[in-house]
Amino acid sequence: MIASIYFNFVPLIVALAVMLIGAFVYVGNKKNPIGKSWLLTCIFGSLWSLFFFLIINASTREISFILRVFMDSSTILVMYFWFRFILTFLDIKNYYISKTSTIITCAILVLNLMPGFVNDMVPKYIFNYYVDAGWGYYILTLYFTVISFTGLFLLHINGRYVTDDYKLKQIKNIFRGSLVGLIGGGSAFLLSFNIPFPPYLFILFAGLPLIIARGIVKYRLFNIRAVTTELFILAIWIFLTVRLALSTNQGDVIINAILLIAVIVFGILMIRSMNVEIAQRERIESLAADLEKTNARLTELDRQKSEFVSFATHQLRGPLTAMKGYASLMIEGDMGVLPPEARKGIERIYDSTNTLVAIVNDYLNVSRIELGAMKYAFETIDLKAMIEDVVAELKPNIDKTGVKFSFVAENNGTDYRMTADRDKLKQVIANVIDNSLKYTPQGSIEASLSLDKARHIFIFKAKDTGVGIASETLPRLFQKFSRAENANKTNIRGTGLGLYVAKQIIEAHHGTIRAESEGEGKGATFIVELEPFAKA
Repeated sequence: MIASIYFNFVPLIVALAVMLIGAFVYVGNKKNPIGKSWLLTCIFGSLWSLFFFLIINASTREISFILRVFMDSSTILVMYFWFRFILTFLDIKNYYISKTSTIITCAILVLNLMPGFVNDMVPKYIFNYYVDAGWGYYILTLYFTVISFTGLFLLHINGRYVTDDYKLKQIKNIFRGSLVGLIGGGSAFLLSFNIPFPPYLFILFAGLPLIIARGIVKYRLFNIRAVTTELFILAIWIFLTVRLALSTNQGDVIINAILLIAVIVFGILMIRSMNVEIAQRERIESLAADLEKTNARLTELDRQKSEFVSFATHQLRGPLTAMKGYASLMIEGDMGVLPPEARKGIERIYDSTNTLVAIVNDYLNVSRIELGAMKYAFETIDLKAMIEDVVAELKPNIDKTGVKFSFVAENNGTDYRMTADRDKLKQVIANVIDNSLKYTPQGSIEASLSLDKARHIFIFKAKDTGVGIASETLPRLFQKFSRAENANKTNIRGTGLGLYVAKQIIEAHHGTIRAESEGEGKGATFIVELEPFAKA
C-alpha cells in the first residue's frame, strides 16, 4: 500500500519539480545558450517522469505500448540535451562530437518506433504495466550509459585543468548533480531486465535539476559544504519515504509520516538558512575582490609615483649641471669680464633654464591631472589671434632652426571665437608647434586653422617634413613617457610628457588631438579639433 502511494505521487512530484526548475532557470538566463539546453533537458526530463507515471497506472496493454514510445523518446532526448548542456557549459565546440551525438540520437529515436524494441508491456512488481526489455532496450541502455559516462568524463577532465576556483566549483557541482540524477534515472532500467530492484531511487532524478539549478542561475558561487548538506538532506528524505512505504502497521505509518513531514520542514529551513549564509559570503567575497582591485590600483599608482620621481630626477640633473658649470666658470672669472665667451655661457645657461622650466611645468601638470587638481579658467577667446600670439612668441626659436615656417588661417569672415582656458590652450598650441620644430631638422612646417562647417568644429593642423612617426608608435604617442625611437636621435631632451598633457587639456575642452604620419622619414601632421564656444 505504502509503495503504491509512493509511486503514485513521487513521479508526479518529480515531473512538476523538474519543469518548474527548468522554467525558472530559463527565465533568468534567456540570452545565455546554456539556458536553452537546460530548459530542453528539464522539459524532456519532466515528460519522462510523467509518462512513467502514466504507464505504471495504464488501464490497458495497448495504451501502455503507446505511452512507452513517448517515455523512451523522452529518455533519449533528456540524455541528448543534458549532454548538449554539458558541452555548452564547458564551451566545447567539437564538430565531430556534436554531429556524432546528434546522428546516434536520431537513429535510436527511429529504432524506438520499430517492433521488437521491447518484448512486451507486462505487470511487474505493483505496477499495472512495465517494460519487458527487448533488443532495443539493450541499445537504449548502452546509449544511456555511454552518454552518461562521456558527459561525466568531460566534466572531470575539464575540472582537472581549470585554474579559476569559481569555474572549478561550478564544474564539481554540475558533476555531483548529474551523477545523482543519472543514478536515479538509471535505476528505472533494472526492473525492465527483470532485475528485482524496484525504482525507489527514482526520486533522485529530481536531484539533477535541484543541484545544478543553483549553479547556473547567474553563475552563482557554490561551495562544497552546501552541496553536501543538500545531498545529505535529500538522502534523509528518501530514506524516510522508503521507510514510510515499507511500514507494516498503522502506528508505524503515522509515526513515520510525522517524522518525514518534520524532517522535510526542518530540511527546508536549513537549506534556506544555508542560502542566506552563502549570499552573505558572496557579498563579503565581492567586497574582498573590490578591495583587491583597489589595492592593485594603489600599488600601480605608487609604482608610477616612484617612476615619476626617478625620471624627474634624471631629467633635472642635466640642465642643473649645465647651469652650475657655466655659473661656476663665470664666478671664477675663467671667461673674463663679459667677453664673447661669457655671453655664450650665459646664453647656454638661459637655454638650459628654459628647458628646466618646461620640464618642471610638464611634471607639475601631470601631477595635477592625476590628482584631479587641474583647474581651468574658461573664457571667450579668439582662437586665431591666440595662435598668432604663440607664433610670434616662438619666432626666435623658429628663426634659429632655419626651418621654413608658415601659418595660414581661413579668412572668409570666419568667427574664431570659442570658450577655452587661454593659457592652457596656448600651452597646447605652443607644444604642438615646438614639437614639430624639434623633430624637423630641415624642411618646412605648415600650420593652418580652418572651420569644418559640416561638423561645426575648428581644425588646427601643424604639418612638418621631419623625422615622421612609425605606425606602431602612433597608438601610444599620447601616453605618458612615450616617445618614438627615432625621436631620441633628434631631440634627447624630450620628456615624453608634453603630448600627454596636451591630450588631457584638449579633452577637458571637449576636443580631440591626434597625429598622422606615413612612416619614419616622411613627416607628421598634428591635428587639434575644438568646438566653437565649447562648454566647460
